[in-house]
Amino acid sequence: MADQENCVRVTRAAARKRAAESAGLMEGRVMNKKRVVLGDLSNLSNVAVSANKVQGKENKKKQAKGKLKSKTEVAKRTLEVITDEVSVDKPVDIDAKSVDPQMCGYYVSDIYEYLRQMEADPKRRPLPDYIEKVQKDVSTNMRGILVDWLVEVAEEYKLVSDTLYITVSYIDRYLSLNALNRQRLQLLGVSSMLIASKYEEINPPNVEDFCYITDNTYRKDEVVKMEADILKSLKFELGNPTVKTFLRRFTRVAPEDYKDSTLQLECLGCYLAELSLLDYGCVKFLPSMVAASVIFLARFIIQPKMHPWSSAVQEYSGYKASDLKECVLIIHDLYLSRRGGALQAVREKYKQHKFKCVATMPASPEIPASYFEDVQEVDVSYVENVQSC
Repeated sequence: MADQENCVRVTRAAARKRAAESAGLMEGRVMNKKRVVLGDLSNLSNVAVSANKVQGKENKKKQAKGKLKSKTEVAKRTLEVITDEVSVDKPVDIDAKSVDPQMCGYYVSDIYEYLRQMEADPKRRPLPDYIEKVQKDVSTNMRGILVDWLVEVAEEYKLVSDTLYITVSYIDRYLSLNALNRQRLQLLGVSSMLIASKYEEINPPNVEDFCYITDNTYRKDEVVKMEADILKSLKFELGNPTVKTFLRRFTRVAPEDYKDSTLQLECLGCYLAELSLLDYGCVKFLPSMVAASVIFLARFIIQPKMHPWSSAVQEYSGYKASDLKECVLIIHDLYLSRRGGALQAVREKYKQHKFKCVATMPASPEIPASYFEDVQEVDVSYVENVQSC
């Protein structure tokens, strides 16, 4: 009997224990369910599946963004290529690119506008036909021989090129006003170079040096007297813009398509400009026109298959290709020794290695007539339309 009671007690205790354990398990399930963020989910496995779905959607979005970014980059690169192809001849602001304060980038346009007005001033210009109208004893050949000799003098005394250009300017202006005997033509040359040296050089040669270079053909007092006569005739208007003045600016624009031969282009430009001094036929052209013609011809000689003119050079020079035809053909003949072939000082000077031997460069005997047609302006609107897309 006692054993039966004990068994019942154990059975009841076990039942209570099982009931308690069952209640605890249910409570644990309820607690676990309450910890789920999304209350609609019935168990944790659903939470993991939904998280995977969300992560998958985010990955797809990232992939879509990556593809869109790649397409955008490709479109940008394509636009850059199109822009470069369309804007090959688009004028470049060379003044904005300059970091040299001596180039006066902020007001260089105003300076050159003033120089363009000055070069056209009749008081500073020689007559285009002074040998026919004024001179009776001086010929065009004599003038060429004088200038060719002055090139040697400038080399002998290591004068800057500006001195040579302004010397020739003084000679032409003086001969436009005064008839001169041929025996005094050399005296005019050395006296003009004396004035130009005082104007341009830091340490100009003395009067005695110029007497010596003429083998003492003229005395010191004769050189000084001629110097005074020149100054009076020119009314002390000595600061003229020359071919070199404009060539410096145009040369900065010209090498845009000639990046591998910039120095060669500069030397060739200087050579052609000095050749133009020899020919009386170039007196009638403004210095800026001669400088533009020099750039045209230099580009043609270096790359004869490429059009020698561009909208950038046209904008900065102010000349169309058709404006330069006559001047370019004269300088081209000088380069090929069709004109002034007996005048060798300039040619020998630019055969030197320090000038890249540009006097020995081959050149085509003819310039295609199509090169003198006006350059079409670049249609920038196409580029702007592409950029706006």
